[in-house]
Amino acid sequence: MTPQFDEQRHDDPSDANEPIESYLKDFDAAEKKVAGEIDPGARALVVAVAVVVLLGSLTLPHSGIANGWEVLVYGDDALAETIKLPSRLFVWFEVVFGVVVSMLALVTRRWALAWVALAGTAVSIVFGMLAIWSRQTPAPGVEAAGPGIGLIIGWLTVIVLTFHWLKVVWSRTALQLAAEEERRAAAAEAERRGDWNVG
Repeated sequence: MTPQFDEQRHDDPSDANEPIESYLKDFDAAEKKVAGEIDPGARALVVAVAVVVLLGSLTLPHSGIANGWEVLVYGDDALAETIKLPSRLFVWFEVVFGVVVSMLALVTRRWALAWVALAGTAVSIVFGMLAIWSRQTPAPGVEAAGPGIGLIIGWLTVIVLTFHWLKVVWSRTALQLAAEEERRAAAAEAERRGDWNVG
């Protein structure tokens, strides 16, 4: 009786497939977790240095006597220098996306945060260019100082950050696409083998 029971147990295909299916589920879960993460490598140091430079640029003159922090909170010096909306938007985007989101993306290594940092710093480039242009072309009858060193350094640093986030996100996207293609091929192969075994 015992040999017949063992023989029936070994002939049952569902028992043989259970360990394989559990391993496949574990592999899929691990792959999904890794797919949502980034590995900036040496670029992490460049991004960290760029964030420090951005913070330093806020202490330098943005325009005239107004530094970046005063533009951020729209203080008295910013009012005295007639700081316009493009400059304020640039400084806010610089702080939110260039500093806060970039540091969160580095610390958590989340791919979605890297995407947000990339998009925000890319928009910051446009606002920075408009801020410089608005300081160079004041309205008629308005005396305004030109762009300060803090504004120019901040704008150049945002360009560097955008470039590095683009490289990180692009490399991660290419890896994700390759992994998805490989998983699709493996699933098709497993399905073909399963159909062949059933037939």
